[in-house]
Formats: sequence, C-alpha cells, structure tokens
Amino acid sequence: MHTDTTAGQLLGTFWQLAGQAPNALEQLSFSHLARQLPSQFPVGALASAVIGAQALAAAEFWRLRGGSRQTVAVDQRHALAIFRSERYLLMNGKPPADPWSPIAGYYQAGDGRWIQLHTNFPHHRDGVLRVLQCADNRAAVAAAIAGWQATELDARLAQEGMCAALIRSPDEWLTYLQATAIAGLPLFEIERIADSAPEMPRLGQRPLSGVRVLDLSRVIAAPVAGRTLAQHGAEVLAIGAAHLPNIPTLVIDNGRGKRAAQLDLRSEAGRQRLRQLIRGADVFLHAYRPGALAALGFSSDALQALRPGLVEVRLSAYSHAGPWAERRGFDSLVQSATGIAWEEGKAAGSVQPGKLPCQALDHATGYLAAFCAMTALRRRATEGGGWRVQVSLAQTGRWLQSMPRLADGLQHADLSQAEVDKWRQTMRSSYGEISAIAPAEQMSKTPPHFDLPPSALDAYEASWQQEG
Repeated sequence: MHTDTTAGQLLGTFWQLAGQAPNALEQLSFSHLARQLPSQFPVGALASAVIGAQALAAAEFWRLRGGSRQTVAVDQRHALAIFRSERYLLMNGKPPADPWSPIAGYYQAGDGRWIQLHTNFPHHRDGVLRVLQCADNRAAVAAAIAGWQATELDARLAQEGMCAALIRSPDEWLTYLQATAIAGLPLFEIERIADSAPEMPRLGQRPLSGVRVLDLSRVIAAPVAGRTLAQHGAEVLAIGAAHLPNIPTLVIDNGRGKRAAQLDLRSEAGRQRLRQLIRGADVFLHAYRPGALAALGFSSDALQALRPGLVEVRLSAYSHAGPWAERRGFDSLVQSATGIAWEEGKAAGSVQPGKLPCQALDHATGYLAAFCAMTALRRRATEGGGWRVQVSLAQTGRWLQSMPRLADGLQHADLSQAEVDKWRQTMRSSYGEISAIAPAEQMSKTPPHFDLPPSALDAYEASWQQEG
C-alpha cells in the first residue's frame, strides 16, 4: 500500500496533542520529503516530523521570552543523517572501533524461531553466556541456542535481567499484555504533577539560555534529548558513574554541547550532591528503569519537593505501564519484540529478521523527549506547576507501526558519502578532532549549535557553572 504520509501530517497530530499553538506550524517547512532510507516504514517522515517539532518548540519558547518569530526548515535527508549520527562519527579522520559485541545479533533456536541478543555491555554479555553455558564466540553461542526453545530462552533471559528479544510477528505481539498496556497510552505524556508559581524566563541570546538540564542517561535515546536541548542553548550537565559501562562512540556523538561529571548514587555523598544539583535544575532527564531512581530516594514527589517547578523527563524501553515496565531494552530489541524486525525481514524476502535502516526508535524518542521538555517549560512559564514527561521506545514504535507501509520503500537510495560530508561539522576535543553530523534544522534567528565539544566522562565537577 502506498501512502502520502508526510512529516507535516505526523507533526500536526502530536503538535496538537502537546497543546502547542496551531498557527506556529506556518513557520515550518520541509524539503526532500519524497526521499528516505530503504525501509517499508516511513522513517523519513518520522525523522523530519520529530526534528521539526522540537525545533519549532524551541522557536516558540524563544518567542515567549521576547524573541521575534522565525522560520524553521528541515531537509529530510539531513534529518535521516542525524538519525544515524553515531554511524558517521570520525575521530581524527577515522571511524571509532565498532561498538557492537561480536556475539550480538539474531540466532535461530531449536524450534526454528529467531531470538536476538544484545550484549554490548560486558555484564549483559557475561550474563547471557552464563545462561547459555558456552564460550564467548558466535559459533558456540549459535550451538547453545540451537538447544533451546526460543520462547523459553527469551523468558529465562528476561528473568535474569538480560537483554534479548524473541522475534515476534505484529499479530503475535498483540496477544501480549504489554502490547495492550502500550495501546492504552498516548504517544507521550506531559502531566502537571505539582503546584508552583509560573517561571517566565528572561530573554536570552538563545531559546534555552539559562535553562539547566541534568542528564542522567546513557546510549542513544535520552542522550539525544539532552544533546538537542544543548544545541538550543541549555546548560546540560551529564551525570554518569565510573562503575557503569558506556559506549565511547555514543558518549562522544551525544556528548556534544554538554559538560560531563560523575557521581556514585550508591553512596549517600553522591545522592546528597545530586540533591543539590536538582535544586538548581530546570529539567531532570533520565532513562533509568521505572522505579530505580525512586528506590534511591528520587521519586517524582521527592524531585518536586527538592525543586518545585522541576520538569522531569522519563524515558523507558517498554513504557512505564504493563508487566514489562521494568524490563531492560534497547531500540533493536523493541523492534524485535513488537514485530518491526519480522515485517522488515518479510518485506526484504529474507528468512532472517530485518531491521530499520537506523536506530529510529531511539532517535525519534530522544527528539520527542526534547520536544516535550520544551513544551513543559513553556507551560511552566505560563501556568506554573511541576511537570512530568513520559516517553518510551515502545510507544514510539507503536506509532511508527500505525503508519501505512511504503510499497516502494526498500527501493529508496541510501545516503551517499557526498550527502553525509556536506552536513558534517568538526570540533577540537580531548578526544582529538571530532567530525559529526550537525543539527538538521535551519532556524532563521537562533541557529542551533554546540558551545562545547564532547568531554571525558569525568572532565568536570558535578556542579552548575556559577557555583564553581
């Protein structure tokens, strides 16, 4: 089935859901909407819509602060390039080491069904190998999985807190209680959860000048949200921990515009320092599994008590509702679990599962989180209150699956090197010279840019700049 689903149609739907001013849409234009990446899913329209939405939200927040109205333009090919920004990162002219674990990927179980392993973090890899009781190489893993029923292995790995997903068809996925739970949720939630006085920001040089963001996240989706707020002028402090693993490519690509510091929230001293930071923050962005931060004393109520008017942005894999709410997950696992990988494989005529041509759920959810954060900041300015935003990879995936498929989707041309190169920007950093994809939106008055290069994870003190 062919469709004329465009970025403008998609954006109009959730712009209204967020309660943003309809007349602002007149300021946004798109180009190259007919060109996307090879996929039967309209990932191009998805990328353009979410990037356009957050840029327009930034423009509207700028206008609320006393800035003038401006135009916003998004080139869909550029939007698709930044949806794969981690693929195009160069360090001193060379790509970084492949972050994917050698044993990650798809395997066929003894019953003929497929399962995906996600083993990029060492403790996830080691946990999978303990369950399989095999050596750390693809041949040994394949032989071990061939001795399992796929559904039993999927359940066992989930029980052990590992990262894996049974490849399901869309129809099979709909039989699960988790699918029902997600179906009852909107694409995103922006909820007023506490009362406080309105906080109207003064005019700054950029849309988010003076806005302080605490970014407690790793990998792609939530870090993209923090990076996006940084490109509009927010002061973003990324808080990590020395004992938590990271993927260097993603740290660098998604660390642009941020200062990075480390705290150990297992210690009271670390938790106390975070409380102090929260008191000075405007946005608290995190991708901890539901309940994990509350167990450390940072529930939504506790956050609002520390900082009335705080905008909390929660990002999860399978949403905050349903029996899978606390299940670990990544973009590709959500694709596998919900039927996207099954559909892409079928469309390509492959016996194996397929995948989207980019980590579209990660990137789209990250941009949606930034859009919702700016929407909540706008509401705080005009209505007051403390706000909570909730988004998830699975909710974004369900939205993508609700869109008509592209009959000729797999025939689209991939991005060429020449295209990618014209959207690069370079900056000096402690990692050397970094070349990465620049922000995809063009804004006539406040063009997005990064004031800071990516930094080592312990490069800064865990404090706001003026405190130093």
